[in-house]
Amino acid sequence: MSDDKRQEAELYQRRFPLAAMRTPYIEVDDLILQRNLVRVQDKAREANVLLRPHLKTHKSLLVGRRQMQLGAVGLTASKPSEAMVFVDAGFTDITLAYPVIDPASVEDLIALAAARKARVGYIASSREGVDALDAVGTRFGVRLDCSLKIDVGLHRVGVRPDDPLALDLAADIASRRGLRFTGLLSHAGQAYSSTGSDELRRIALEEAELLTALRDKLILAGLPAVFISTGSTPTVLGAPIAPGSDEIRPGNYAFLDMTAVRLGLCGPEDLALTVVARVVATNERHVIIDAGSKTLSSDFGPHGTGGGGFGLAVSSHVAASRELYRVERLSEEHGFVAWSKECPPIGSLMRIYPNHSCAVMAQFDSFVLTSEGAEPQVAPVDARGRLT
Repeated sequence: MSDDKRQEAELYQRRFPLAAMRTPYIEVDDLILQRNLVRVQDKAREANVLLRPHLKTHKSLLVGRRQMQLGAVGLTASKPSEAMVFVDAGFTDITLAYPVIDPASVEDLIALAAARKARVGYIASSREGVDALDAVGTRFGVRLDCSLKIDVGLHRVGVRPDDPLALDLAADIASRRGLRFTGLLSHAGQAYSSTGSDELRRIALEEAELLTALRDKLILAGLPAVFISTGSTPTVLGAPIAPGSDEIRPGNYAFLDMTAVRLGLCGPEDLALTVVARVVATNERHVIIDAGSKTLSSDFGPHGTGGGGFGLAVSSHVAASRELYRVERLSEEHGFVAWSKECPPIGSLMRIYPNHSCAVMAQFDSFVLTSEGAEPQVAPVDARGRLT
């Protein structure tokens, strides 16, 4: 192995547990997690913007509480049932950044938020979405905070800022009895396909410029000045926070992953989440581990981005500990880890750095929080399985 390859492998090597737990399991390094949380909170504070982290990354009340203690204004949720876990636990300010089309899907959330005196904000990007939210808000006798979702380049959900429909929908939201028009919200997920820091800066700047220009247009049309909410982990970590944003909503920054490393957003020392697995078989090409697609997910990275394979791995075995391995293939319960110089023996442990930490966390009921000199803490993934 070349010196460069050996040095690269050493960057990923960490102390393995002395008494291994049942594998596979998620290990989260508490020191790295805290450092990541502080890093982005400080950046938001310095830019004078609010931070509303996306909880879909961790789905954890423990991590969410830390984010709030550090200064987050609230959290962002993906689905109504996911938001309900946090509202029920006492979180009082949540944005549901997912289009509501079926009024019944948020009835329980609205009722729970009222009982817990929590504010939940919603988004709409179509006439059908506006109708659905207005109907359920009117039925409950409340005015729901509603932001217009803007498509700034990902082309997933949202109305283009230069589409006349943007002005029409904003005016429609503002006119509804069951809604309160509160903001413009976007997610520049195309940043995950960027090729360097210059492109990340361009995407971040363009996102903010598109939304501020649209807000100016809405004001000229007689609508109120509303809040601008932007952000993704690549644009927050890889570029200055662009002027015009009032709030940022990164999620992956808490744990980070190999996608973030490939994008140049961080180094191996910033990866808080790993998966510990055990070697169960070997052959002339692969080490077989007890972590497959049901553990690591078959995700190449957010929005399908990423390099080849399903993560990198290091070995607990002394002879193999200075080699960096690639997880090449997955079946449901097995991972195929390529080896060339040293084959980790059956029974030894491997630490996997996954492509996409959010997708991995969603596979588990719990994770192990580790800290040097302290007993490992097993914490629940509180909103696991909340998909509706």
